[in-house]
Amino acid sequence: MSPLRRNALPWLLLSAAVIALDQLTKVLVVAHFAPGRTRVLIPHLLDLTLAFNRGAAFNFLAGADGWQRWLFTALAVGISAALTVALARTPRGAWRSALPFALIIGGALGNLIDRLRLGRVVDFILVHWRNDWYYPAFNVADSAITVGAVLLVWFALSGDRAGGGR
Repeated sequence: MSPLRRNALPWLLLSAAVIALDQLTKVLVVAHFAPGRTRVLIPHLLDLTLAFNRGAAFNFLAGADGWQRWLFTALAVGISAALTVALARTPRGAWRSALPFALIIGGALGNLIDRLRLGRVVDFILVHWRNDWYYPAFNVADSAITVGAVLLVWFALSGDRAGGGR
């Protein structure tokens, strides 16, 4: 079997699944919610609410004049391309590298689709504690990026990024 066939590019199927789940959930929320409308899932802890974000995490640069859309578009494309190249160079069984890369790619491209299609990102998951503390609304793509980044750091600090697959 050639080395190209043994790389981690099949992990892009996970990226595609993240994109599909992200886009499906966003379509459902946009179809069934008005902006700001909330549905309680777990009282005092978890709600669904439709929000739009023109910036990045925590509404960073949301108030800018529109140039941030193209900055975050370029970042998503660049990071996804770099991580895809990294997957091509990663052995298929090296799941401790491939899993975080695939999650980050899927999340970045899921939000990229929103930016290109709508000019903003659809957020809908709202975590809070009673009415005292609220985490900024987020989505499936944001969750994938966060989990991927945490796993990347965790596996790097554990000393065995390759995951045993060589």
